[in-house]
Amino acid sequence: MALMASKINLLSCFASTNPKNPPAFLISKFHKTAASSLHANTAKRSLSTFVYSPVSSLLKQFNHKASIENLQKINIKKVKNILVSHRDDPFESLEMINALQGLGIDLHYQYEIDQTLHMIYKQGTQFCGRDLREIALCFRLLRQEGHYIQESIFENILDKKGKFKNDPKNDVKSLIELYEASQLGIEGEETLDGLKEFTFNRLNELCSGRESHQEREIMSSLVQPCHTNLRRLRSKRFISMIKIAGLEDKEWLQSLLRLAEIDSIMLKSLIQEELSQTFKWWRELGLEKELKKARNQPLKWYTWSMEILQDPTLTDQRLDLTKPISLVYIIDDIFDVYGELEELIIFTQVVERWDHKGLERLPRYMKVCFEALDMITMEISMKIWKSHGWNPTDSLRKSWAILCKAFLVEAKWFNSGYLPNTEEYMKNGVVSSGVHLVMLHVYFLLGEELTREKVQLIESNPSIVSSAATILRLWDDLGSAKDENQDGIDGSYVECYLNEHKGSTIDEARTHVIKKISKAWKCLNRECLNPRQFSKSFSKACLNIARTVPLMYSYDDDQRLPKSLM
Repeated sequence: MALMASKINLLSCFASTNPKNPPAFLISKFHKTAASSLHANTAKRSLSTFVYSPVSSLLKQFNHKASIENLQKINIKKVKNILVSHRDDPFESLEMINALQGLGIDLHYQYEIDQTLHMIYKQGTQFCGRDLREIALCFRLLRQEGHYIQESIFENILDKKGKFKNDPKNDVKSLIELYEASQLGIEGEETLDGLKEFTFNRLNELCSGRESHQEREIMSSLVQPCHTNLRRLRSKRFISMIKIAGLEDKEWLQSLLRLAEIDSIMLKSLIQEELSQTFKWWRELGLEKELKKARNQPLKWYTWSMEILQDPTLTDQRLDLTKPISLVYIIDDIFDVYGELEELIIFTQVVERWDHKGLERLPRYMKVCFEALDMITMEISMKIWKSHGWNPTDSLRKSWAILCKAFLVEAKWFNSGYLPNTEEYMKNGVVSSGVHLVMLHVYFLLGEELTREKVQLIESNPSIVSSAATILRLWDDLGSAKDENQDGIDGSYVECYLNEHKGSTIDEARTHVIKKISKAWKCLNRECLNPRQFSKSFSKACLNIARTVPLMYSYDDDQRLPKSLM
């Protein structure tokens, strides 16, 4: 059950978080329109109103990596100068920051972005924007960077009944930005909840059923809001949104697009290099020979690492993180597919005690798996010790024992035919998702704030981690198809809910699940606001693992990830 995904209809599930479901045509059109809007051909149509000179042809003349890196440095400096030159215009600065983030090149300018947003945040309610879109954009960008700007910023544009004083009617760019801002709400923010409901319904109404670029972009926003979407998918969509956002006449846009294209080329090269190392490591590990029924998916395992740790400089950390992620899948298969209950009990005891002697009572495939687990844990621990002066061995071993015990609980439930209540199921399911174990590895691999107090906190599965785990577990349980032809049978929150609430329908259960996912996102949003318990890098990694979940549900019938990611 850990880190798994089954295919589901993203839009139909998402729509149920809102009081009114979208029109039927919106759901039926999703697969052929919203998904395709992420591809380059849509982007080209939206950019047809202004001249953009691609750098692809220019890069072809370079024969080595150093030349491309030099071109990147030149363009990074050029864009930085543009940023500085617009510093006195807060509204233009917001547009540029939004474009930098939308194109996925903001990592080069984090210092400048932090300075600008901090300045705007200090101005407080004095900065309220010139129109609805600017107010919403300001709110979203500040909250994304952790600034706790209150929802009261929207009270000036709403009357006492919660309706707009000046109804945006068919102002698509303002409605989309207001809807995007509502995604960063936290528990108890009724104004933002109302804003989400209003903009969702109004945007649905604007989708009249006719094919148009604008309608495709509206659907993309409804299905994949920026805050809950991955950086690279977001950048493809941003390019196609330039015209709707009214940015096509900005003089600085070409410089940003040129840098984004260079970055994209370099990133693809980096991904290929890291994938090559990942496949080589997996072949040499040899587990696929011992566990032929277990999943053999190094591409998927690496994709988790790539999306959780997106900074291009974190190659070593991504490669190391892929290793425990692969073992989460493999050990999950041992519990779901291979092991007899008596063997699983012994295996869990071996991991809990980290006892090599106990291996004598286990079949060969379990011995090989534990030996691989022991080797990988020691290798990662030694690297962290050398790099950051902290030995995480005990913490990592405990996390594997906790995961195996959660797997064992599920195995016992299934073996006895016991169906837990929803609370009991989720308490165990959050752990068996594997998210806590993965994020514990992320915490140590980043090497930030390594203190006894923070280590104890991360070991306790804090809210910032458990909320991401809740999102993954519930998304997993919404799936209606078995994952990748596995023979094992897992329980489901939906099944537990239906058993607990006699007479409820599957649709009612799924609506309940989606509401719980929405609540978990609000919790995660709250944990990422200042003051944070963890570093900004770790907080973003927690957001990223939650953002990666829907991606893992969008592979096709042949279990291939979307081509737009590779």
